[in-house]
Amino acid sequence: MRVHESQRSHTTPGGSGMKIGIIGAGNIGGNLTRRLRELGHDVSVANSRGPHTLTGLAAETGATPVPVEEAARGAEVVVVTVPLKAVPNLPAGLLDGAAEGVAVIDTGNYYPQQRDGRIAGIEDEGLTESRWTERHVGHAVIKAFNGTYAQDLLDRPRPAGAPDRMALPVAGDDEAAKRVVRDLIDELGFDTVDAGGIDDSWRQQPGTPVYGLQAGTAAVTKALAEASPERTADFTA
Repeated sequence: MRVHESQRSHTTPGGSGMKIGIIGAGNIGGNLTRRLRELGHDVSVANSRGPHTLTGLAAETGATPVPVEEAARGAEVVVVTVPLKAVPNLPAGLLDGAAEGVAVIDTGNYYPQQRDGRIAGIEDEGLTESRWTERHVGHAVIKAFNGTYAQDLLDRPRPAGAPDRMALPVAGDDEAAKRVVRDLIDELGFDTVDAGGIDDSWRQQPGTPVYGLQAGTAAVTKALAEASPERTADFTA
């Protein structure tokens, strides 16, 4: 079962859903494209290799493949889901054409040993991953989906109140944008737990108890409270 019937939006593809731009078409970006299209949202998707590499995903979902520079145009929500080391390579003015009050979701994680190399702002200045990303994109971000298994987006949506409904932590400083993101996650079939501001988002970074946790609201709240600000050896350069 891909989407529980009670989780389907009353909008239809190309209908009255939100305009959403997704930058990055890996596992998370691809599955968010699939789910958000199923829910009737107008999705534009981009990656670093160009729109011609996204024709399969577009044919499957009805999403619109676009260059990265156009992904945020008119968007009410923009999802940045690229490797952290690629964030500085995003085009300047990426969000200039977005809708007023756009909510920007950052799904990124810092994997210094496995992928990203050493990032000075994180290692030396002690910035959270998402605070570092904010500096590069020039806009407040909401950290979400960073510890979520991509397959769970397809397999584990549940109606509100279901005893096995998963909860996802969400951090950010912009309360209005955070509410938009939490409502969108609820529409996708998951509960949310407010994990605080972006400076608190270390509580959901890799190596913390909540990272990858497939559990409900109570367990996610407990895991966030038990997090340590010290990075584990696996996630330091």
